Amino acid sequence: MKLDREVILETALTLLDEVGMDKLSTRLLAERLGVQQPALYWHFRNKRALLDAMNGEILRRVHERKLPEPGETWDAFLRENARSFRRALLARRDGARLHAGSEPDPADLDMVEEQLASVVRLGLPAPQAMTLLIALGRYTVGCVLEQQATPPDAAEQQQALDAAAASRPLLAEAFANYRRAGPDALFEIGIDLMLEGAKARMAGNEPPKRRTAAPRR
Repeated sequence: MKLDREVILETALTLLDEVGMDKLSTRLLAERLGVQQPALYWHFRNKRALLDAMNGEILRRVHERKLPEPGETWDAFLRENARSFRRALLARRDGARLHAGSEPDPADLDMVEEQLASVVRLGLPAPQAMTLLIALGRYTVGCVLEQQATPPDAAEQQQALDAAAASRPLLAEAFANYRRAGPDALFEIGIDLMLEGAKARMAGNEPPKRRTAAPRR
């Protein structure tokens, strides 16, 4: 089998699904590929570069909503963009952890510029657009980090926590609602709050409309 970047990345992503971030190593990857470890460094200068490339490959394959569609409003696009990003992070085991430590590829900056320009053209001022894109991205990573970090004994922990909260009615109700909602609905609620907050802030920054004086009779 010819060793190239594509083969290395595909094998590394398969290993990530099998063993997770904690156990993924260049030594293990080299063993799976049947090569010596230094052979990997002809294609990736170090493990960090490999992880960044793995993250980029996941986003390339799964993150499809990077630009607005015709007729889409800025808030509708940002919602779909966050959903698409979340799907990409969830597509692989520990996908959020992989992304959280990654560095942006300079080759992707043209796409970021185009994305930002598209949102600005839809009516969101550039400073707010960049801030909101970053905030939504970090919120999405945080949500997926929590979801993917669920321990094997999560059900037992939840039962113990619910039992301890039983004598605290507000907490008991909040926990029950939280359990019923699930990660998908909770993610959507957070996106709603952020987008509605952004729209409210924009409305509050609009100059007051000048009143037209009533004609004298």
